[in-house]
Amino acid sequence: MSAPSLTTEMSKTDTPNPVSPNADSRLARRFAALKAADRAALVTYVMAGDPDPSASRDLLARLPAAGADIIELGMLFSDPMADGVAIQRAGQRALANGQTLALTLEMVRDFRQRDDDTPIVLMGYLNPLQRFGEDRFLQAAAEAGVDGLILVDLPPEHGAAMTARARDLGLARIPLVAPTTPPGRLPALLAQGDGFVYRIAFNGVTGSRRLDIAAELDSALDALKRQSPLPVAVGFGVRDGGTAAAIARIADAVVVGSALVERLAAAGVDAALELTRELAESIQGARRGES
Repeated sequence: MSAPSLTTEMSKTDTPNPVSPNADSRLARRFAALKAADRAALVTYVMAGDPDPSASRDLLARLPAAGADIIELGMLFSDPMADGVAIQRAGQRALANGQTLALTLEMVRDFRQRDDDTPIVLMGYLNPLQRFGEDRFLQAAAEAGVDGLILVDLPPEHGAAMTARARDLGLARIPLVAPTTPPGRLPALLAQGDGFVYRIAFNGVTGSRRLDIAAELDSALDALKRQSPLPVAVGFGVRDGGTAAAIARIADAVVVGSALVERLAAAGVDAALELTRELAESIQGARRGES
């Protein structure tokens, strides 16, 4: 009989200590510096291995200089239920070029040889981690220099053990909060949260278009911040500098993914970096009233 996985070895009612041990993590230091500067973070999402291994490594290495404060690196999966067409196609391109979870961790290790300050968060789904081996993956991720994990399909009822193990290794388990998250469920999500809270802007898949996102979020973010001391990042549907700036006035971080992935696919690494610079400038000027 095989040993239980990390996601099931603790009971559904067990909840790890909600106090994060990562007060001196890269994520904590980055958010503290941004708070002192009175500006939001730009969080850029890119798919590991897209459009090919060489271009993906080049883009990853150059994102911080272009204005990315935190990098989300996508772990490809064959059934990405929360992702729109752009990120699905990015995963298909990466898969066709031989990208694997092991190579994604290698990308992080290579990045850390040049940059020991920019936080990297891996985002994806549980199945590839289970195939890799959950404990083996967490250990390898920590050793590679990963700072946090966003797992789209791991509910808090089954995530307590993984959260505890991740905390032991200094990895933040970043919770996803949706507009439809029931109030009674929110404490369990937040108790397993470290690093920051990822607030999904609206119901839908990544890359969906939605007008006036910030106006719809203002009161919801206020309520969320009253329940958690963690910074709050907003993502899904942020596609331009105007929207990014509007969200940067009310949130601690702005996540941009599909727009960058689309620009990369259409025009290459330099064009994706130019969009990153435009978004960073919009966010940096948002709270000073600059357009």
